[in-house]
Amino acid sequence: MAVLRSATGTLKNVLPLVQQNVSRGFSVTQLVSRFATLNFQHVQSPTISTVSKLGSPLDINIICAHKLSALKGVPHHAVSFQQPVRALTYCSLRKGKRKTVKSVVKRFLRLHCGLWVRRKAGYKKRLWKKRAARKRRLRQHVFCNRTQSKMLDKMTTDFWKRRNWYVNDPYQMYHDRTNLKV
Repeated sequence: MAVLRSATGTLKNVLPLVQQNVSRGFSVTQLVSRFATLNFQHVQSPTISTVSKLGSPLDINIICAHKLSALKGVPHHAVSFQQPVRALTYCSLRKGKRKTVKSVVKRFLRLHCGLWVRRKAGYKKRLWKKRAARKRRLRQHVFCNRTQSKMLDKMTTDFWKRRNWYVNDPYQMYHDRTNLKV
């Protein structure tokens, strides 16, 4: 049912574009298929067959060929509504500067040599079913690879890349690395 609600929400966003472009001579099914994000390769007939009375927004009639029965047969990986995004602000509204993604600062630690340190995935999930050796491995910290480090550097500003001197820093021996290219 949630898939159907999301599909109708997508169509509601597309309908104003359809209304503007139908008068210009574009085909309605071409416009809807151009803007839709659903993957309906397994459906044999078109999803939207007719649109009539485009004069006012209340008089729009959309006839769906396979309503809920078509969406029930769709595997969960075939219907993807959300794209993976990095919530990176290139130009802020107040000062026009690039902003740091706060989740990067919370989850990762940047060493002065350019490496990033993170916890292993799943270190606090379902601990009741994991053995002691696996819990010990999950508690370890690991380095990010080169592509991840470059991406994390792009997601933070210069403030987070400067050198900090902390008293009794447990990562002090890792900040300076020799013969390392990042």
